[in-house]
Amino acid sequence: MYLDTAATAPVRREALEAAWPYLTGDFGNPSSHHRIGERAAEALEDARARVAAVIGMRTGDVSFTSGGTEADNLAVIGIALGSSRGRHLVTSPIEHEAVLASADFLSRVHGFEVTYVDVGADGSVTQESLRRAIRDDTALVSLAYANNEIGTIADIVALSAVAREHGIPFHSDCVQAAGWLPLAGLGADAVSLAGHKVGAPKGIGVAAIRGRVPVEPIIHGGGQERGRRSGTENVAFAVALATALELAENERQDAAVRAALVRDAFIARVLADAPGAFLTGSATSRLPNHASFCFSATSGEAVLLELERRGVTASSGSACAAGSDEPSHVLTAIGIDGPTAQTSVRFTFPPSAEPQHGVAAADAVAAAVHSLSSAFL
Repeated sequence: MYLDTAATAPVRREALEAAWPYLTGDFGNPSSHHRIGERAAEALEDARARVAAVIGMRTGDVSFTSGGTEADNLAVIGIALGSSRGRHLVTSPIEHEAVLASADFLSRVHGFEVTYVDVGADGSVTQESLRRAIRDDTALVSLAYANNEIGTIADIVALSAVAREHGIPFHSDCVQAAGWLPLAGLGADAVSLAGHKVGAPKGIGVAAIRGRVPVEPIIHGGGQERGRRSGTENVAFAVALATALELAENERQDAAVRAALVRDAFIARVLADAPGAFLTGSATSRLPNHASFCFSATSGEAVLLELERRGVTASSGSACAAGSDEPSHVLTAIGIDGPTAQTSVRFTFPPSAEPQHGVAAADAVAAAVHSLSSAFL
């Protein structure tokens, strides 16, 4: 049973079929001025328009990238360096590593000051905490829509309104939200998406930045993507992303309702049956398919190994902190001590999950933790 869709989702057959013509007969470079290139360019612009329709932005706002990490880098670094407001950035301590590393780069190399807003014990950010963090020289606010490790959903509409009151561009990493939460009408000036979270292949993403927002490119070259992201575009994967995103959006409401029922029953059963288990993140405002726990009487990695032996694949947290054995920065930021944070396990259900899958997974978790807890007491 695969319960790690927050790391990556299976590739949709429809996405592969949509991409195939642009890996074969219509293989042209979209910047070439001949018919094969023009067909590729037409497909690219169609994909751009379809993505824009889902996120409620203009076609020209959409730039295709190599994934969510590059999209975050372009939005955070590009908007910050393109701003004439000043050298101050506001974000939170529980952001994805792509945002935090971009903030660190701006601080180290370009002299930016970074303010990290206060977060609640469930990972929530309030309008008041954001207002306290904003200054006259703030160039950008970057806050994620949904946290990848603990699943907490931010009130992006309210938070973006605070930034708008001060005339500050607002970026939101929407990578985890896509396919589960509405993406249009957020009030954000920039959003990041990753194709492989919604069923496109790995290696394609979107940085959608409104045309009125100045952006300094971070990849230089031939001026593709309206000068915001140079390099020959990956037409096939852009088409795949647009196809997968449309399908995920069409299925979103029904999938969210089904997944939330599975999630809630799974959480209740784990908390009741697994020794030392406690939920991390918001108990109410969390992604429909997301459940994350610490198992204080065990080791998170040991639980994962035992779960895999029992046929359940999960995660200890972000798959993007490659090779790190440090406690999760998200969990420590919300007040969980380092040793306990290292007992964390994240479960993210696919849209196809049924109640029996949640029951079976919860039983496997309880059995795994029971089998291990005595060894760690």
